[in-house]
Amino acid sequence: MIKLQMIGHLGKDALKGQVNGKSVLNFNVAHSEKYKNIQGQEVERTTWVECSYWEREALGPYLRKGVQVFIEGQPYLDQYVNKKGETATTLRMRVTNLQLLGKRDATAPLTPEPVSAEEAEAAADMPF
Repeated sequence: MIKLQMIGHLGKDALKGQVNGKSVLNFNVAHSEKYKNIQGQEVERTTWVECSYWEREALGPYLRKGVQVFIEGQPYLDQYVNKKGETATTLRMRVTNLQLLGKRDATAPLTPEPVSAEEAEAAADMPF
């Protein structure tokens, strides 16, 4: 088994979907790190991970662009042909654990979309 843990910020709001009758949240997370290269110049590298979180649709309203999260799960590489006709690879993760850590803009309130009573009740039972 391979397990990946990551802290990063959502690049856009999570999208809700359905696959074979099961709900899924799809979102991407970016992790940036700064380091000095061999010439001594400061370089910033950002790693993007495309994530899917199954059967946790009640979290959708909280997964907004810029929100910082801790995620862990099973990573895998996905190859595809891009618009230029070149083979490209992307890092994906089937998330098994997610914790909300904060938001990018400390002045902006974290206000989720209104949720139904069922979603609010399910969210109350979530370990995050």
